[in-house]
Amino acid sequence: MFRRTFWFTTGVAAGVWATTKVNRKLKQLTPESLAATAANKALDAGHRLKDRAVGFALDVRDNMAQREAELGEALGIHEDPELPAPRCFAAIENRNNPKYVERSTYSYNRNEDH
Repeated sequence: MFRRTFWFTTGVAAGVWATTKVNRKLKQLTPESLAATAANKALDAGHRLKDRAVGFALDVRDNMAQREAELGEALGIHEDPELPAPRCFAAIENRNNPKYVERSTYSYNRNEDH
């Protein structure tokens, strides 16, 4: 009698354990869960890629500055170049300013041609 009770209890426990495992796996395989998992993995991969790209850019910048210093020493350039003087006039005319409209020979009135 005791043997039958033991094996019956063992079978019930194994059944409950297997059912729980199967239900968990089925919940993991739902479309919503798969989409969330894929989105999380994509975000993680994007963050890793961004971190690597930023690290690469910083390495390039550091090596560029080091090489520029080496070339400056080799060529005997130790001073900063003089910057050009600031512009005295605007590069583009300000059409909203009335003095430019008065000088212009072009008419913005579209009804003149008709």
